[in-house]
Amino acid sequence: MPEEDPQILEDLRHAIAARDGSAFLSVAEEVHHADLAAVYEDLSRKGQAWFARTLPSEAFSEVLAEIPDPLVEEALDHLKPSQQREVLEELPDDDRVDVLQDVEDEQKREKLIGLLGEQEERELTRSLLEYAEDTAGGRMTTQIGNISIGMTVKEALDHLRPDLEDTETLSRIFVLDEQDHLVGKLRLRDLTFNAWQTPVSNIMQPVEHTVLAGTDQEEASTAVLKYDMLALPVVDQENRLLGVITSDDAMEILSEESTEDIEKQAGLTGEQSEESYLNTRVTTHFSRRVIWLVGLALLSIAAGAIMFRFEEILEGIPLLMLFLPMIIAAGGNSGGQASTVTIRAMALNELDARDAFRVAWKELRLGAMLGLILGLTIAVVAIFILPFFHSEVSPEISFLRFGSAVAVALTVQVTASTLIGSLLPLGARAIHLDPAVIAAPAVTTVVDVSGMLIYLLVATCMLGVTS
Repeated sequence: MPEEDPQILEDLRHAIAARDGSAFLSVAEEVHHADLAAVYEDLSRKGQAWFARTLPSEAFSEVLAEIPDPLVEEALDHLKPSQQREVLEELPDDDRVDVLQDVEDEQKREKLIGLLGEQEERELTRSLLEYAEDTAGGRMTTQIGNISIGMTVKEALDHLRPDLEDTETLSRIFVLDEQDHLVGKLRLRDLTFNAWQTPVSNIMQPVEHTVLAGTDQEEASTAVLKYDMLALPVVDQENRLLGVITSDDAMEILSEESTEDIEKQAGLTGEQSEESYLNTRVTTHFSRRVIWLVGLALLSIAAGAIMFRFEEILEGIPLLMLFLPMIIAAGGNSGGQASTVTIRAMALNELDARDAFRVAWKELRLGAMLGLILGLTIAVVAIFILPFFHSEVSPEISFLRFGSAVAVALTVQVTASTLIGSLLPLGARAIHLDPAVIAAPAVTTVVDVSGMLIYLLVATCMLGVTS
Protein backbone atom coordinates (compact mmCIF):
# COMPACT_ATOMS: atom_id res chain seq x y z
CA MET A 1 0.00 0.00 0.00
CA PRO A 2 1.34 3.47 -0.79
CA GLU A 3 2.10 5.24 2.45
CA GLU A 4 0.42 8.40 1.24
CA ASP A 5 -2.91 6.70 0.44
CA PRO A 6 -5.32 8.41 2.86
CA GLN A 7 -8.51 6.60 1.86
CA ILE A 8 -7.46 3.14 2.96
CA LEU A 9 -6.28 4.53 6.31
CA GLU A 10 -9.61 6.32 6.69
CA ASP A 11 -11.41 3.04 5.94
CA LEU A 12 -9.29 1.38 8.60
CA ARG A 13 -10.23 4.02 11.19
CA HIS A 14 -13.92 3.72 10.31
CA ALA A 15 -13.75 -0.07 10.78
CA ILE A 16 -12.09 0.39 14.19
CA ALA A 17 -14.63 3.01 15.27
CA ALA A 18 -17.47 0.70 14.25
CA ARG A 19 -15.74 -2.31 15.86
CA ASP A 20 -16.24 -4.11 12.55
CA GLY A 21 -13.73 -6.95 12.84
CA SER A 22 -14.30 -8.32 9.35
CA ALA A 23 -13.81 -4.95 7.65
CA PHE A 24 -10.85 -4.17 9.91
CA LEU A 25 -9.02 -7.37 9.04
CA SER A 26 -9.75 -6.98 5.34
CA VAL A 27 -8.30 -3.47 5.23
CA ALA A 28 -5.43 -4.18 7.65
CA GLU A 29 -4.05 -6.81 5.28
CA GLU A 30 -3.29 -4.03 2.78
CA VAL A 31 -1.67 -1.65 5.28
CA HIS A 32 2.03 -1.69 6.12
CA HIS A 33 2.78 -2.47 9.76
CA ALA A 34 4.44 0.93 10.25
CA ASP A 35 1.20 2.65 9.22
CA LEU A 36 -0.79 0.28 11.42
CA ALA A 37 1.42 1.32 14.33
CA ALA A 38 0.73 5.00 13.61
CA VAL A 39 -3.02 4.33 13.59
CA TYR A 40 -2.74 2.35 16.84
CA GLU A 41 -0.90 5.22 18.55
CA ASP A 42 -3.71 7.67 17.79
CA LEU A 43 -6.49 5.45 19.23
CA SER A 44 -8.10 5.70 22.65
CA ARG A 45 -7.18 3.04 25.22
CA LYS A 46 -10.37 1.11 24.43
CA GLY A 47 -9.65 1.38 20.73
CA GLN A 48 -6.10 0.14 21.24
CA ALA A 49 -7.34 -2.82 23.28
CA TRP A 50 -9.81 -3.82 20.55
CA PHE A 51 -7.14 -3.33 17.86
CA ALA A 52 -4.61 -5.52 19.71
CA ARG A 53 -7.06 -8.35 20.37
CA THR A 54 -8.55 -8.33 16.87
CA LEU A 55 -5.43 -8.18 14.71
CA PRO A 56 -3.79 -11.60 14.17
CA SER A 57 -0.77 -12.26 16.39
CA GLU A 58 1.70 -12.37 13.51
CA ALA A 59 0.61 -8.93 12.28
CA PHE A 60 0.38 -7.41 15.75
CA SER A 61 3.92 -8.55 16.56
CA GLU A 62 5.13 -6.33 13.72
CA VAL A 63 3.01 -3.45 15.02
CA LEU A 64 4.31 -3.96 18.56
CA ALA A 65 7.89 -3.56 17.34
CA GLU A 66 7.00 -0.18 15.79
CA ILE A 67 4.91 1.56 18.43
CA PRO A 68 6.56 4.00 20.89
CA ASP A 69 8.22 2.43 23.92
CA PRO A 70 5.80 3.96 26.50
CA LEU A 71 2.88 2.16 24.82
CA VAL A 72 4.45 -1.31 24.63
CA GLU A 73 3.70 -2.61 28.12
CA GLU A 74 0.08 -1.47 27.98
CA ALA A 75 -0.26 -3.06 24.53
CA LEU A 76 0.82 -6.41 25.96
CA ASP A 77 -1.64 -5.98 28.82
CA HIS A 78 -4.47 -5.74 26.28
CA LEU A 79 -3.76 -9.32 25.15
CA LYS A 80 -4.76 -12.64 26.64
CA PRO A 81 -1.86 -14.86 27.82
CA SER A 82 -2.25 -17.08 24.76
CA GLN A 83 -2.04 -14.02 22.50
CA GLN A 84 0.96 -12.70 24.43
CA ARG A 85 2.78 -15.97 23.83
CA GLU A 86 1.98 -15.99 20.12
CA VAL A 87 3.07 -12.36 19.67
CA LEU A 88 6.34 -12.81 21.57
CA GLU A 89 7.19 -16.00 19.67
CA GLU A 90 6.56 -14.25 16.34
CA LEU A 91 9.04 -11.48 17.15
CA PRO A 92 12.71 -11.78 16.10
CA ASP A 93 14.90 -12.19 19.17
CA ASP A 94 16.24 -8.61 19.06
CA ASP A 95 12.75 -7.11 18.76
CA ARG A 96 11.48 -9.44 21.50
CA VAL A 97 14.20 -8.19 23.82
CA ASP A 98 13.43 -4.57 22.91
CA VAL A 99 9.77 -5.16 23.76
CA LEU A 100 10.54 -6.85 27.08
CA GLN A 101 12.95 -4.07 28.03
CA ASP A 102 9.96 -1.74 27.93
CA VAL A 103 8.20 -3.81 30.62
CA GLU A 104 9.28 -2.12 33.84
CA ASP A 105 7.86 -4.66 36.28
CA GLU A 106 10.46 -7.46 36.56
CA GLN A 107 7.91 -10.01 37.75
CA LYS A 108 5.65 -9.25 34.80
CA ARG A 109 8.65 -9.45 32.46
CA GLU A 110 9.65 -12.85 33.83
CA LYS A 111 6.06 -14.07 33.52
CA LEU A 112 6.04 -13.05 29.85
CA ILE A 113 9.34 -14.85 29.25
CA GLY A 114 7.84 -17.94 30.87
CA LEU A 115 5.10 -17.96 28.21
CA LEU A 116 7.66 -18.81 25.51
CA GLY A 117 7.20 -22.39 24.46
CA GLU A 118 10.80 -23.55 24.08
CA GLN A 119 13.38 -23.61 26.84
CA GLU A 120 16.05 -22.50 24.39
CA GLU A 121 14.08 -19.35 23.53
CA ARG A 122 13.56 -18.52 27.21
CA GLU A 123 17.25 -18.90 28.01
CA LEU A 124 18.31 -16.87 24.96
CA THR A 125 15.88 -14.07 25.85
CA ARG A 126 17.13 -13.91 29.44
CA SER A 127 20.75 -13.84 28.29
CA LEU A 128 20.08 -10.97 25.86
CA LEU A 129 18.25 -8.99 28.53
CA GLU A 130 21.44 -8.96 30.60
CA TYR A 131 22.97 -6.50 28.15
CA ALA A 132 22.22 -2.82 28.66
CA GLU A 133 19.56 -1.48 26.32
CA ASP A 134 21.90 1.09 24.76
CA THR A 135 24.72 -1.35 23.94
CA ALA A 136 25.51 -3.43 20.89
CA GLY A 137 24.60 -6.55 22.87
CA GLY A 138 21.23 -5.05 23.77
CA ARG A 139 20.38 -4.27 20.13
CA MET A 140 21.94 -7.20 18.27
CA THR A 141 20.07 -10.04 16.63
CA THR A 142 21.19 -13.64 17.07
CA GLN A 143 19.11 -14.98 14.18
CA ILE A 144 21.99 -15.08 11.74
CA GLY A 145 23.62 -17.53 9.41
CA ASN A 146 26.78 -19.18 10.68
CA ILE A 147 28.68 -22.23 9.51
CA SER A 148 31.74 -24.21 10.52
CA ILE A 149 35.13 -23.72 8.88
CA GLY A 150 35.41 -27.44 8.27
CA MET A 151 32.33 -27.58 6.03
CA THR A 152 32.10 -27.83 2.27
CA VAL A 153 29.74 -25.60 0.27
CA LYS A 154 27.10 -28.36 0.16
CA GLU A 155 27.37 -29.01 3.91
CA ALA A 156 27.07 -25.29 4.58
CA LEU A 157 23.89 -24.96 2.50
CA ASP A 158 22.40 -28.04 4.16
CA HIS A 159 23.24 -26.53 7.54
CA LEU A 160 21.57 -23.19 6.74
CA ARG A 161 18.43 -24.51 5.03
CA PRO A 162 16.41 -25.72 8.09
CA ASP A 163 16.62 -22.32 9.82
CA LEU A 164 16.03 -20.25 6.69
CA GLU A 165 12.65 -18.85 7.79
CA ASP A 166 13.88 -17.92 11.27
CA THR A 167 17.10 -16.29 10.10
CA GLU A 168 16.78 -12.51 10.06
CA THR A 169 19.63 -11.89 7.66
CA LEU A 170 21.72 -13.93 5.25
CA SER A 171 23.40 -10.89 3.74
CA ARG A 172 26.54 -12.10 5.45
CA ILE A 173 27.24 -15.64 6.62
CA PHE A 174 29.86 -16.00 9.33
CA VAL A 175 32.40 -18.78 9.66
CA LEU A 176 33.28 -20.18 13.08
CA ASP A 177 35.99 -22.54 14.27
CA GLU A 178 35.48 -25.47 16.65
CA GLN A 179 35.38 -23.10 19.67
CA ASP A 180 32.86 -20.75 18.00
CA HIS A 181 35.54 -18.12 17.39
CA LEU A 182 34.79 -15.84 14.45
CA VAL A 183 37.30 -16.60 11.71
CA GLY A 184 35.71 -15.39 8.48
CA LYS A 185 32.66 -14.36 6.48
CA LEU A 186 31.14 -14.94 3.06
CA ARG A 187 28.10 -14.06 0.99
CA LEU A 188 25.24 -16.37 0.12
CA ARG A 189 26.21 -16.13 -3.54
CA ASP A 190 29.68 -17.40 -2.65
CA LEU A 191 27.97 -20.62 -1.64
CA THR A 192 25.54 -20.81 -4.54
CA PHE A 193 28.11 -20.11 -7.26
CA ASN A 194 30.84 -22.49 -6.11
CA ALA A 195 31.14 -26.25 -6.54
CA TRP A 196 29.54 -28.30 -3.79
CA GLN A 197 32.80 -29.88 -2.68
CA THR A 198 34.62 -26.57 -2.35
CA PRO A 199 35.85 -26.09 1.25
CA VAL A 200 34.37 -23.05 2.97
CA SER A 201 37.87 -22.11 4.12
CA ASN A 202 38.90 -21.57 0.49
CA ILE A 203 36.24 -18.98 -0.31
CA MET A 204 35.73 -17.14 2.98
CA GLN A 205 36.97 -13.60 3.54
CA PRO A 206 38.54 -12.11 6.66
CA VAL A 207 36.39 -10.12 9.10
CA GLU A 208 37.80 -6.61 9.27
CA HIS A 209 35.49 -5.08 11.84
CA THR A 210 33.79 -6.33 15.00
CA VAL A 211 32.48 -4.76 18.20
CA LEU A 212 32.26 -6.03 21.74
CA ALA A 213 28.81 -6.62 23.21
CA GLY A 214 29.31 -3.78 25.70
CA THR A 215 30.06 -1.20 22.98
CA ASP A 216 27.72 1.80 22.92
CA GLN A 217 24.97 1.33 20.34
CA GLU A 218 25.72 4.65 18.62
CA GLU A 219 29.39 3.76 18.18
CA ALA A 220 28.43 0.39 16.71
CA SER A 221 25.87 1.92 14.35
CA THR A 222 28.31 4.58 13.20
CA ALA A 223 30.77 1.82 12.30
CA VAL A 224 28.09 0.08 10.19
CA LEU A 225 27.61 3.21 8.09
CA LYS A 226 31.25 4.25 8.06
CA TYR A 227 32.43 0.93 6.64
CA ASP A 228 29.29 0.38 4.50
CA MET A 229 28.46 -2.91 6.21
CA LEU A 230 25.30 -4.96 5.90
CA ALA A 231 25.93 -6.68 9.23
CA LEU A 232 28.44 -5.85 11.98
CA PRO A 233 29.48 -8.87 14.10
CA VAL A 234 29.11 -8.52 17.86
CA VAL A 235 31.61 -10.64 19.78
CA ASP A 236 32.71 -11.33 23.35
CA GLN A 237 36.17 -10.86 24.79
CA GLU A 238 37.25 -14.20 23.32
CA ASN A 239 36.08 -13.23 19.81
CA ARG A 240 33.16 -15.64 19.95
CA LEU A 241 30.26 -14.56 17.75
CA LEU A 242 27.21 -13.42 19.74
CA GLY A 243 25.11 -11.72 17.08
CA VAL A 244 25.10 -8.86 14.57
CA ILE A 245 23.94 -5.28 14.22
CA THR A 246 22.21 -5.09 10.85
CA SER A 247 22.17 -2.00 8.64
CA ASP A 248 18.45 -1.37 9.24
CA ASP A 249 19.01 -1.62 13.01
CA ALA A 250 21.90 0.83 12.69
CA MET A 251 19.70 3.34 10.85
CA GLU A 252 17.02 3.04 13.54
CA ILE A 253 19.55 3.52 16.35
CA LEU A 254 21.14 6.57 14.72
CA SER A 255 17.70 8.07 14.14
CA GLU A 256 16.93 7.64 17.85
CA GLU A 257 20.32 9.09 18.86
CA SER A 258 19.92 12.00 16.45
CA THR A 259 16.51 12.86 17.90
CA GLU A 260 17.92 12.64 21.40
CA ASP A 261 20.83 14.92 20.55
CA ILE A 262 18.55 17.47 18.90
CA GLU A 263 16.32 17.51 21.96
CA LYS A 264 19.29 17.93 24.28
CA GLN A 265 20.69 20.73 22.16
CA ALA A 266 17.28 22.38 22.43
CA GLY A 267 17.52 22.18 26.20
CA LEU A 268 15.10 19.27 26.75
CA THR A 269 15.89 17.01 29.66
CA GLY A 270 14.65 13.58 30.62
CA GLU A 271 14.20 10.45 28.57
CA GLN A 272 13.39 10.91 24.92
CA SER A 273 9.71 10.39 24.19
CA GLU A 274 8.89 8.24 21.18
CA GLU A 275 5.26 9.27 21.24
CA SER A 276 4.09 11.90 18.81
CA TYR A 277 3.90 15.52 19.92
CA LEU A 278 0.09 15.52 20.27
CA ASN A 279 0.03 12.20 22.14
CA THR A 280 2.64 13.27 24.67
CA ARG A 281 1.11 14.62 27.89
CA VAL A 282 1.49 18.28 28.83
CA THR A 283 3.11 17.27 32.13
CA THR A 284 5.77 15.33 30.21
CA HIS A 285 6.55 18.32 27.99
CA PHE A 286 6.66 20.51 31.12
CA SER A 287 9.05 18.27 33.07
CA ARG A 288 11.47 18.03 30.15
CA ARG A 289 11.66 21.79 29.59
CA VAL A 290 11.39 23.39 33.00
CA ILE A 291 14.78 22.40 34.47
CA TRP A 292 16.77 23.93 31.64
CA LEU A 293 14.66 27.07 31.53
CA VAL A 294 14.93 27.67 35.27
CA GLY A 295 18.68 26.96 35.31
CA LEU A 296 19.41 29.23 32.36
CA ALA A 297 17.18 31.95 33.78
CA LEU A 298 19.17 31.91 37.01
CA LEU A 299 22.42 32.01 35.04
CA SER A 300 21.14 34.99 33.06
CA ILE A 301 20.90 36.97 36.27
CA ALA A 302 24.66 37.33 35.93
CA ALA A 303 24.07 39.45 32.82
CA GLY A 304 21.95 41.83 34.83
CA ALA A 305 24.58 41.97 37.55
CA ILE A 306 27.23 42.90 34.98
CA MET A 307 25.08 45.72 33.56
CA PHE A 308 24.49 47.01 37.09
CA ARG A 309 28.23 46.91 37.82
CA PHE A 310 28.99 48.94 34.67
CA GLU A 311 26.04 51.29 35.04
CA GLU A 312 28.26 54.38 35.05
CA ILE A 313 29.87 53.76 31.66
CA LEU A 314 26.51 52.90 30.09
CA GLU A 315 25.04 56.16 31.38
CA GLY A 316 28.13 58.10 30.30
CA ILE A 317 28.21 56.64 26.77
CA PRO A 318 24.62 55.69 25.80
CA LEU A 319 25.77 54.64 22.30
CA LEU A 320 27.33 51.54 23.87
CA MET A 321 23.81 50.13 24.23
CA LEU A 322 23.37 50.34 20.45
CA PHE A 323 26.04 47.70 19.83
CA LEU A 324 25.44 45.51 22.91
CA PRO A 325 22.82 43.21 21.26
CA MET A 326 25.10 42.74 18.25
CA ILE A 327 28.07 41.80 20.46
CA ILE A 328 25.99 39.24 22.35
CA ALA A 329 24.39 37.78 19.20
CA ALA A 330 27.73 37.43 17.39
CA GLY A 331 29.18 35.52 20.33
CA GLY A 332 26.17 33.23 20.59
CA ASN A 333 26.21 32.50 16.87
CA SER A 334 29.94 31.76 16.71
CA GLY A 335 29.82 29.64 19.87
CA GLY A 336 26.80 27.70 18.60
CA GLN A 337 28.52 27.01 15.28
CA ALA A 338 31.67 25.77 16.99
CA SER A 339 29.68 23.57 19.38
CA THR A 340 27.64 22.02 16.57
CA VAL A 341 30.71 21.26 14.45
CA THR A 342 32.53 19.71 17.42
CA ILE A 343 29.57 17.55 18.48
CA ARG A 344 29.15 16.30 14.91
CA ALA A 345 32.86 15.40 14.67
CA MET A 346 32.63 13.54 17.97
CA ALA A 347 29.52 11.67 16.83
CA LEU A 348 31.48 10.50 13.78
CA ASN A 349 34.35 9.40 16.05
CA GLU A 350 36.65 11.99 14.49
CA LEU A 351 37.39 13.61 17.86
CA ASP A 352 37.63 12.70 21.52
CA ALA A 353 38.73 14.44 24.70
CA ARG A 354 42.41 13.79 23.91
CA ASP A 355 42.13 16.13 20.91
CA ALA A 356 41.19 19.12 23.08
CA PHE A 357 44.47 21.00 22.54
CA ARG A 358 44.37 20.57 18.75
CA VAL A 359 40.73 21.62 18.65
CA ALA A 360 41.46 24.63 20.86
CA TRP A 361 44.36 25.77 18.64
CA LYS A 362 42.30 25.34 15.45
CA GLU A 363 39.21 27.10 16.80
CA LEU A 364 41.28 29.87 18.42
CA ARG A 365 42.76 30.76 15.04
CA LEU A 366 39.41 30.41 13.31
CA GLY A 367 37.68 32.53 15.95
CA ALA A 368 40.33 35.23 15.67
CA MET A 369 39.92 35.36 11.88
CA LEU A 370 36.14 35.56 12.14
CA GLY A 371 36.38 38.13 14.91
CA LEU A 372 38.75 40.34 12.93
CA ILE A 373 36.47 40.35 9.89
CA LEU A 374 33.42 41.17 12.01
CA GLY A 375 35.36 43.75 14.03
CA LEU A 376 36.60 45.57 10.94
CA THR A 377 33.10 45.59 9.46
CA ILE A 378 31.54 47.07 12.58
CA ALA A 379 34.41 49.53 12.93
CA VAL A 380 33.60 50.92 9.48
CA VAL A 381 29.95 51.27 10.49
CA ALA A 382 30.79 52.99 13.81
CA ILE A 383 33.44 55.34 12.40
CA PHE A 384 32.03 56.33 9.02
CA ILE A 385 28.28 55.69 9.05
CA LEU A 386 27.22 56.29 12.65
CA PRO A 387 28.17 60.03 12.56
CA PHE A 388 25.36 60.59 10.02
CA PHE A 389 22.83 59.61 12.70
CA HIS A 390 24.50 60.89 15.87
CA SER A 391 26.37 64.15 16.24
CA GLU A 392 28.84 62.79 18.83
CA VAL A 393 29.65 59.90 21.11
CA SER A 394 30.55 62.22 23.98
CA PRO A 395 32.54 65.47 24.20
CA GLU A 396 35.76 63.62 25.09
CA ILE A 397 35.45 60.54 22.77
CA SER A 398 35.78 60.52 18.97
CA PHE A 399 33.97 58.14 16.66
CA LEU A 400 37.37 56.65 15.72
CA ARG A 401 38.11 55.82 19.33
CA PHE A 402 34.60 54.53 19.94
CA GLY A 403 34.55 52.36 16.81
CA SER A 404 37.95 50.92 17.66
CA ALA A 405 36.71 49.91 21.12
CA VAL A 406 33.63 48.19 19.69
CA ALA A 407 35.76 46.41 17.07
CA VAL A 408 38.25 45.13 19.66
CA ALA A 409 35.45 43.95 21.95
CA LEU A 410 33.74 42.14 19.08
CA THR A 411 36.97 40.46 17.99
CA VAL A 412 37.70 39.23 21.53
CA GLN A 413 34.11 38.11 22.05
CA VAL A 414 33.90 36.05 18.83
CA THR A 415 37.31 34.50 19.49
CA ALA A 416 36.43 33.57 23.07
CA SER A 417 32.95 32.29 22.15
CA THR A 418 34.31 30.09 19.36
CA LEU A 419 36.82 28.61 21.78
CA ILE A 420 34.20 28.05 24.49
CA GLY A 421 31.71 26.48 22.08
CA SER A 422 34.28 23.98 20.79
CA LEU A 423 35.71 22.96 24.16
CA LEU A 424 32.51 22.53 26.18
CA PRO A 425 31.44 19.31 24.35
CA LEU A 426 34.97 17.90 24.71
CA GLY A 427 34.87 18.72 28.40
CA ALA A 428 31.59 16.86 28.73
CA ARG A 429 33.08 13.79 27.07
CA ALA A 430 36.11 13.96 29.38
CA ILE A 431 33.85 13.61 32.43
CA HIS A 432 31.80 10.85 30.76
CA LEU A 433 28.77 12.94 29.84
CA ASP A 434 26.97 12.95 26.53
CA PRO A 435 28.39 15.93 24.58
CA ALA A 436 24.86 16.76 23.50
CA VAL A 437 24.03 17.82 27.06
CA ILE A 438 26.10 20.91 26.30
CA ALA A 439 23.01 22.17 24.62
CA ALA A 440 22.74 25.22 22.42
CA PRO A 441 20.84 27.21 25.07
CA ALA A 442 23.62 26.54 27.60
CA VAL A 443 26.38 27.55 25.19
CA THR A 444 24.44 30.64 24.19
CA THR A 445 23.81 31.72 27.78
CA VAL A 446 27.45 31.26 28.79
CA VAL A 447 28.80 33.26 25.85
CA ASP A 448 26.10 35.93 26.30
CA VAL A 449 27.24 36.58 29.86
CA SER A 450 30.92 36.45 28.92
CA GLY A 451 30.29 38.69 25.90
CA MET A 452 28.63 41.39 27.97
CA LEU A 453 31.54 41.30 30.44
CA ILE A 454 34.15 41.48 27.64
CA TYR A 455 32.37 44.34 25.91
CA LEU A 456 32.03 46.53 28.97
CA LEU A 457 35.55 45.79 30.21
CA VAL A 458 37.06 46.70 26.82
CA ALA A 459 34.93 49.85 26.67
CA THR A 460 36.03 50.85 30.16
CA CYS A 461 39.70 50.34 29.34
CA MET A 462 39.76 51.92 25.87
CA LEU A 463 37.35 54.78 26.39
CA GLY A 464 38.84 55.89 29.67
CA VAL A 465 35.67 55.76 31.74
CA THR A 466 35.82 54.29 35.21
CA SER A 467 32.96 52.33 36.61
